[in-house]
Amino acid sequence: MQAINKVREGLGDGRVREVWHLPTEEAYLETLLRDIFENHWQGIVFGPIIEGGAFEFRCPGPPKSVTLFDGYLTVHFGGTHFHLCIGDNMGAPAHPTPEDLRRRRRTARAEIFRNLDREGCATIWGLRLFNGADEQLITIFFPNPYLTDADGLAETPDRSRLTTWEAIGRSYLGRELDDADRTGKGFKG
Repeated sequence: MQAINKVREGLGDGRVREVWHLPTEEAYLETLLRDIFENHWQGIVFGPIIEGGAFEFRCPGPPKSVTLFDGYLTVHFGGTHFHLCIGDNMGAPAHPTPEDLRRRRRTARAEIFRNLDREGCATIWGLRLFNGADEQLITIFFPNPYLTDADGLAETPDRSRLTTWEAIGRSYLGRELDDADRTGKGFKG
């Protein structure tokens, strides 16, 4: 496994985001995204999170298919699907994609992250992808011990909801859960 370094970003008010920058090669991202959507679909929440809008969707069931064609990974649930450009989008031979558009569309930054509260305890875990213009393509939030499946605040933390974070961290970061993952009180303070 390639070494993945962690960086810390201040979020203000004493909060911190820890970020692990990932490789952006097509094969790596395909493996990671297939793993998340095929093996952890039950608890994830996903969509673009941009200034002025947050789209948080749940998988309606396991994907019917996950395919890769011309640089685009397509996750198809039957009635709905989405595409993410994770490789070179060449276009059709008669209508090739211009180089500048290929660079803009393709994932240029991929990061696994967790947000820490003022006490240094994790409150949010996930994955973010950004294109060549540094625009967010998708955020995938991993199941959270402080939230219920109905998006409410949990009365007590359910640490079993950290299994996706634990599996992804072990497989792609070479790390195990630590005290920051295990000791928080969540959003209730």
